[in-house]
Amino acid sequence: MKRPNEIAREEASMATLVELTSVFEGIASMRIAQIKNQVVHSKGFFDELWTIYSQLRVDSLFSFGRDKKAKVDIIEKELYIIITAEGGFSGDIDQKLVHLMLKTYDKEKNDIIVIGHHGAMQLSQRGIEYKKYFKLPSKDTNINVMPIIKEVQKYRTTQMFYQEYSSLMTQEVKSIELSAAVKERGSGSENKEDIISEDTYIFEPTTYAVAAHLERSMMEISISQLILSSKLAQYASRFRAMSASHQRADETKTDLHLAYNRARRGVKDERLKEIINGIKKSKAGAKI
Repeated sequence: MKRPNEIAREEASMATLVELTSVFEGIASMRIAQIKNQVVHSKGFFDELWTIYSQLRVDSLFSFGRDKKAKVDIIEKELYIIITAEGGFSGDIDQKLVHLMLKTYDKEKNDIIVIGHHGAMQLSQRGIEYKKYFKLPSKDTNINVMPIIKEVQKYRTTQMFYQEYSSLMTQEVKSIELSAAVKERGSGSENKEDIISEDTYIFEPTTYAVAAHLERSMMEISISQLILSSKLAQYASRFRAMSASHQRADETKTDLHLAYNRARRGVKDERLKEIINGIKKSKAGAKI
């Protein structure tokens, strides 16, 4: 049986763990609120861009903002971009996302770009090569995704693998083709019937150049929003993991406190027995 001072040390350590998990839980809750606000803010700007883009109607195909005059050899593979967490304490959501991607991954047909350290680590552990790795942005505003867009423009199509926040208790892993992600966000915007054309406006340098710039801007917002969506899901998963850890630690702390009280009573009882036995021996000796 453990001594009271040993149990007291364990209880103190568990109390520290309870405080830490509570702090992490609070940070995750605060970051969720901040990221939600940024997602709403960026959506308004995207809607304005989509309205102008839909009125141009220069081409039915989404060209990923490529320069039509530049002769670029397009890689016929489909690019996979997977967005995972940079830090820890996010549960198993990254593992689920990697598993989803590997269901369709074919080395001969796909190249991989990883955003976030966890994804890179898990792919390396599986012996799967990736073309490039980008650190998951720590900030929520003005996310620089232009290096990613430059990679996207080299490929015929791009599939995004990301995490979606539904609630604090529910997060999902999903995939979407990048041009579909842009159009999906645009479908929720109000489209005006006016058509902007060269008959009524002068475009510098050309209509196609303006459209390409809008495509790059909308891709930038769409990728940024998918990154924010993944961060939301990661923080929600972290909140859930910390909440469960906090509950377990608090229960263990309570059990340790009860064990400490029992151990102290045991020590007191043992001392009392020793005193009683000592008195009995003293009385027995006195009679002799």
